[in-house]
Amino acid sequence: MACLLETPIRMSVLSEVTASSRHYVDRLFDPDPQKVLQGVIDMKNAVIGNNKQKANLIVLGAVPRLLYLLQQETSSTELKTECAVVLGSLAMGTENNVKSLLDCHIIPALLQGLLSPDLKFIEACLRCLRTIFTSPVTPEELLYTDATVIPHLMALLSRSRYTQEYICQIFSHCCKGPDHQTILFNHGAVQNIAHLLTSLSYKVRMQALKCFSVLAFENPQVSMTLVNVLVDGELLPQIFVKMLQRDKPIEMQLTSAKCLTYMCRAGAIRTDDNCIVLKTLPCLVRMCSKERLLEERVEGAETLAYLIEPDVELQRIASITDHLIAMLADYFKYPSSVSAITDIKRLDHDLKHAHELRQAAFKLYASLGANDEDIRKKIIETENMMDRIVTGLSESSVKVRLAAVRCLHSLSRSVQQLRTSFQDHAVWKPLMKVLQNAPDEILVVASSMLCNLLLEFSPSKEPILESGAVELLCGLTQSENPALRVNGIWALMTLCILANIADGTTAKDLIMTNDDILQKIKYYMGHSHVKLQLAAMFCISNLIWNEEEGSQERQDKLRDMGIVDILHKLSQSPDSNLCDKAKMALQQYLA
Repeated sequence: MACLLETPIRMSVLSEVTASSRHYVDRLFDPDPQKVLQGVIDMKNAVIGNNKQKANLIVLGAVPRLLYLLQQETSSTELKTECAVVLGSLAMGTENNVKSLLDCHIIPALLQGLLSPDLKFIEACLRCLRTIFTSPVTPEELLYTDATVIPHLMALLSRSRYTQEYICQIFSHCCKGPDHQTILFNHGAVQNIAHLLTSLSYKVRMQALKCFSVLAFENPQVSMTLVNVLVDGELLPQIFVKMLQRDKPIEMQLTSAKCLTYMCRAGAIRTDDNCIVLKTLPCLVRMCSKERLLEERVEGAETLAYLIEPDVELQRIASITDHLIAMLADYFKYPSSVSAITDIKRLDHDLKHAHELRQAAFKLYASLGANDEDIRKKIIETENMMDRIVTGLSESSVKVRLAAVRCLHSLSRSVQQLRTSFQDHAVWKPLMKVLQNAPDEILVVASSMLCNLLLEFSPSKEPILESGAVELLCGLTQSENPALRVNGIWALMTLCILANIADGTTAKDLIMTNDDILQKIKYYMGHSHVKLQLAAMFCISNLIWNEEEGSQERQDKLRDMGIVDILHKLSQSPDSNLCDKAKMALQQYLA
C-alpha cells in the first residue's frame, strides 16, 4: 500500500507532482532488473538536495516499492544497496518524510538487511538507520523492540569504520535513560566501544565519545566501570583529558568534558581530582566565552552548572575562573547590534535560539550561588541582574522561566539579599504570577522560593500575604504532586512561626480562623510522608505554645478537632524526630 503524507501536505504536494516524478516511480516496476537498477540510480541522483522531489516521490508511492525491492531475495545486492541509499536520502528531507518512512515499517526492513553478508549493503542500511534514528520524530524504543538487534549491532562494530561511526551514532541518539543504558551496558557497549577512541577516523572517535557521555550520565554503574577501563595501556579518564585539550576540535573538548563531568557526578571521580579541577572545569569555562558559537556556549554553561551544582569548592573555583560571572552577563546581550556574525543563516539561527543562552546563564548562576554568600553578592551586583531575572520570570519559554525561578531560588537563600535586592525589585510580584497555572516543574521551585520569602526576616512576607498567598498555599497542599504538597505545608508552617504581621493581625489567627487550613494540618499529621508530618507538627507546636497570647483557646479548639489523640499516636512513632516533637507538644497541654 502507498504511504501518504497528511492530507493538507499531500494535497499541496500532489498539485505539483510532475510527469518526471511519475516516470521515476514507474521505472521501479519495469520487468527488466537492469532497467530497475538504473531507475533507482537515476532516482538517487534526482533527489539529492531536492526536498520537493523527495516529497513528490513519497506521495507517488516510491517508498513501499523501494522497500519491496530491498527485501526481495531475487534482487541483486547492488540493487538492494542502491534502494537503501535512496531511502536514506529521502529520510534526510523533512520530518514528514521520516514519518512516511516509519509508517511504511522501514526500520524492521533495514534491520533485516543487516543480516546480509555484504558489507556495502550493511553500511547503506546502517547509514539510513542512522538518519532515521537521529530524527526527533523517531521513537527510540524501535531500536529495542527485537532483543537480537543490540547484540548484532555490537558484532557489526568490528566490520568497518563506517559501521563503527553509524552504530555509535545510533546508540548515542537512542540511549535515553537508565533502561537503555543497562541494555547497552549488559551487551558489552563499554568493551566494544572503548578501543574506538583511538581510531584513525575522527568521526569514529567522536561518535564513540558521544556514546560514553550518554552511557555515563547519572549512571554510577557505567561510570565506575569506565574509570578502570584500559585502552592501549591508558586509563579512559586520561584519554578523555587528552581529548579536551585546547588543540582538539571544540566538539571533542566539550564531549570529553561532559564524560568527565558525568563520571564525577556519578561518584566515579572525586570533585577535587586534578582532572576535574585543572582540566574539566577550565575547559567548560572556556566554552562560555563569547568567541564560541551559541550552541557551544549553551552546552558549556549547562554542563558546568551540572558539574559544580553539589560542590561548594568547585563553585568557588568556577566563580573566579576567567571572570565567569561577568562573562555570563554577555549571554543576555546576544546578539548585539555590533554582532560579529556575518553569516546571515547563522544570525537567523542564533536569533531563534537566543533564549537558550538566557536559560543556560540562569542555570549556571543558580549553581554558582547555591552555597556561598560572597558569590551570590557578586551575581546580584552584576549589571541589571535582578531586572534580568524578573524579566526571565515572564518569558514565553517555559524552560527560561524555570531556569529564572531556579536562579532566584538559589539567590534567595541569602538573608542579606532577601532584605535588600529582593525587596528593592519586588520579585514577589512576578513570582506570584508565575505560581498561577504554571507547570508542576515550575511550581515546585517557585513554591519553594515562596517559602524563603515568607521567612520571618523577609520584608516581602506582608505584601505576599495580602496578595492571597494563604489561599494559594492551601491549593498546593491538595496537589497530586508530593513535592508541591510539602512546599505548601512548609510555607504555611513559616506563617505559624511569624509572631506578628505588621498590621497587628497575627499569623496564628489567620490559621485558626481558617478551618480548611486546620483540616489540612490535621490530615498531614497522619500522612505517610514523615517530612509532611514534621511540617504539620511545627504548625501545631507554634499554635499551642503556652507562652503565646491566646494559647489556651487555640489548645481547646485543636483538642476538639482530635489533635491531642493524634499527638499521642505520634509520640509512639519509630521516627525519633517526629516522636520528640509530639511529646514536646503534649507537654504544652500538661503545663
